[in-house]
Amino acid sequence: MTSDRLSQLLAVFPSPAPIDLARTLDLAGFRWKAVASADDAAKSEPAEGWSGAIIMCDEDPEGGWSLCRSLRKRDVPVERILVLVNGSQLQDLDLRDDLYDDFCLAPFHPRELEARLRHLFWFEIKGNRESLIEYSGLILNVETYQASFGGHALDLTFMEYELLKFLAQNPGKVFSRETLLSRVWGYEYFGGARTVDVHIRRLRAKLGEEHANLIQTVRSVGYRFGQSKWSAGNN
Repeated sequence: MTSDRLSQLLAVFPSPAPIDLARTLDLAGFRWKAVASADDAAKSEPAEGWSGAIIMCDEDPEGGWSLCRSLRKRDVPVERILVLVNGSQLQDLDLRDDLYDDFCLAPFHPRELEARLRHLFWFEIKGNRESLIEYSGLILNVETYQASFGGHALDLTFMEYELLKFLAQNPGKVFSRETLLSRVWGYEYFGGARTVDVHIRRLRAKLGEEHANLIQTVRSVGYRFGQSKWSAGNN
């Protein structure tokens, strides 16, 4: 997701935001502004409202939960609030389940936090239906380069995404390795057919064992995504 995909701002507590949190949000392409309190959030709120909030409750629980409560009890409550808590605070979450939508343990892993945010803001990220490729639980957003399967984000490299996109745009069709090399990597690419095999193997691993057969091997020919029209009509 790039920084212009989520047009509204996220409120982030505390202020200043910790360096690791700021870096994670910047690299993920989210627009955000750090706030120090509920009053600060009200004064800093953009005209279109906050699109959500990330509240660190691990170091300042009182201030963090107070801000969550304030954002929820407004005339137009702020939706999509993610809180960060430490292990000893997990027991408190049930008592405050109306104040947040998701949580992440602190100290957090950047990739986990980004994945949770992508899931939380999926409707903003996915944009128009015209920009989506959908097949049997797989959703690819060709504008934002986001991919998910069954609601869970897929962590794909650029070429893995390009290969999966090409296959998903042509379900049921069989493509040789040479054709995939030319159509996905381009005629200028000098790598061998093994490049395709490696990327297919990685895609299957990321789709998971249960869904790896979405990409089928057609012996002595190449690969096919999904079922052919003939097979689908005879099942």
